[in-house]
This record gives sequence, C-alpha cells and structure tokens, in this order.
Amino acid sequence: MSFGRAVKRKVRATLPPLLFLSLVGYFGWNATQGDHGLRTYRAQLQLLQQANESQAAAQYERAAWTQRVSGLRDKGLDADTLDERARAMLNLAEPNDIVVPYGSNKLY
Repeated sequence: MSFGRAVKRKVRATLPPLLFLSLVGYFGWNATQGDHGLRTYRAQLQLLQQANESQAAAQYERAAWTQRVSGLRDKGLDADTLDERARAMLNLAEPNDIVVPYGSNKLY
C-alpha cells in the first residue's frame, strides 16, 4: 500500500508542472510556426514588399502611357510628329532621311 501511495504522490507532484510545460510548449510552437506566427508574419511582409514593387511598376507604366496618350489629343497632335512616328513604327524612311534608333527599353 505504501508503494501505491508513493506513486500517487509522485504523479500528483509531476502532473501539474508537466501540463503547464506542455501548454507553454504548445503556445511557444504556435507563436513561431503557426498560422499567425513569426514565420507567417515574415512571409506576409515579403508579399507586401512584392506587391508594393508591382504597384510602383504599374504606376510608372501608367504614367508613361498617359504621357504618350496626351500627345494624341487634338491640341497636341502635330502632323510632322505623326509622320515621324508612322515611319518609325512601319520601319520606313526616305532615302535622304537620317534614322536614329531608340533603345529597346523605350515605350515609344
């Protein structure tokens, strides 16, 4: 009987700290590895940075297209410029024309 009491006493002494340590371990693991943990937070920050870079690129492209389209308005349309652009886009030139090619990164 004394052996049974000793076992019960040891179990009662170790069970609460063991439960507490297991809860601390569970919450600690979820704080770093879980769906709302530190790893996920870092991944979300990287996605946010990529989205901001994409937004900046889209805004730059939109500004470039807005500038190009503004030249097509009634007041901004020039016959010489229109002729030049048509020749450049169709890859045509007169024999006495001087052709200056643009770099490949230009939008126009």
